[in-house]
Amino acid sequence: MMNIQSKAFAAIVFTGGWLLAAPGSGFAEDVNPRRDAVVSAVETAMPSVVNIATETIVFRNNSMDDIFSEFFGYRRGYKSGSVGSGVIIDEAGYILTSFHVIERATRVQVKLNDGREFEAEPVMYASGRSDIALLKIVTGKPEKFPAVKLADDGDLFLGETVMALGNPFGLGGSVSRGILSSKTRRPVNDDERLGIEDWLQTDASVNPGNSGGPLVNLDGKLIGINVAIYSGGQYRVQAQGISFAIPVKRVREAVSQIFVPETMLGMWFGARINPGVFPLIIGNVQKGSPADKAGLRTGDEVVGVNGKIPGSFIQFNTLIGESENLTAEIEIRRDGKRIGTKVGMIKNSDLLRTRLGGSLQELTPELATAFSVSQEAGLLVAGVDDDGPLGRAGVQKGFLVAGINGVKLHDLARATLIISDNGSGDDVVLNIIVPRQRGRSAPYFEQGDVRVKIR
Repeated sequence: MMNIQSKAFAAIVFTGGWLLAAPGSGFAEDVNPRRDAVVSAVETAMPSVVNIATETIVFRNNSMDDIFSEFFGYRRGYKSGSVGSGVIIDEAGYILTSFHVIERATRVQVKLNDGREFEAEPVMYASGRSDIALLKIVTGKPEKFPAVKLADDGDLFLGETVMALGNPFGLGGSVSRGILSSKTRRPVNDDERLGIEDWLQTDASVNPGNSGGPLVNLDGKLIGINVAIYSGGQYRVQAQGISFAIPVKRVREAVSQIFVPETMLGMWFGARINPGVFPLIIGNVQKGSPADKAGLRTGDEVVGVNGKIPGSFIQFNTLIGESENLTAEIEIRRDGKRIGTKVGMIKNSDLLRTRLGGSLQELTPELATAFSVSQEAGLLVAGVDDDGPLGRAGVQKGFLVAGINGVKLHDLARATLIISDNGSGDDVVLNIIVPRQRGRSAPYFEQGDVRVKIR
């Protein structure tokens, strides 16, 4: 006869086809039917969800404004606000949200799930077409914040349960539940605000206040960023019961372009780290870049930077910034072997001067006023080498470079990323703005495209 010694097993009694737990067994107390996988996932991810409130100064510039200002005391500028959600992706306080949530904002404030409020500043956006932006919480001292984990790019199951999380209007956490309806939804046409391939479709409700928040799976991991479709100046959904999210793969690609030494440190490094993955893996190395010349390869595992172990892709960039003499000591693991190398970086401005044969600089408020343009109008051509690519193409000092290959510019980092992605001898198309003056009248501008062969 079998000797059953397990108390847990002995406490279970079968009665009329029902499985019951004997009193005092502790079995019933350990199982709460309300605390299912959905609740557990929400408890895991919700602390990282934030509310985002923005403030934008809108300036009036027509003659009626002067009349209203004179007779009714209206100011020539007014404040416009908007709200959305975001999600912390790194314990240092970096927040991912939708570009349209903070677009043109002059002030951004975030409210955490625990009720605390902070100012936040934009780190950098991906293009509005990819609808991704990265913010940084401003604190007086170093602080750690709860961060969501990113799911693997392909970790998606059609029909799986998903939750759209947000913190709309700062009223607290919001959850809507649904299923993953499609992994390959395509934009209706090329003019759609969100021209993203393979964005996610779900029947979990997403409203404008939840836009920018995370779409998570039952593991509590981020699989996408919720969006409310923007069209004609208003948010909308395309049909009842249909919402959309930017897939984690596109999110990871956008973040890997935003948070790199070129944008954060003003230095050309030339390698991308896969965000949200540990151990850190090099996902891409630009040919001819400092990283390439130092022997780094796609797939290398980063185990050390300047003698320290980076715990995240953001910390990797922070450690890179501590390099002396623009030289980073990198240790990687490849095929089970540890390899050490040194990466000698180049300042963004020096790279652009070398490849284009001219000096570009960002517009200060004073320069923008002098040229009667906004600070986002482009980069100022501060100098041109006569025998360089810019000089041979007819570009002159005082011109503005508004874009490269169709991508709008207002900072050296974005120009560096574009130029460094092209090899010596490649052609790039510069969108040039030429300020003109006719007598004492207001300045006017001529605009056109110039093809330049980079060095």
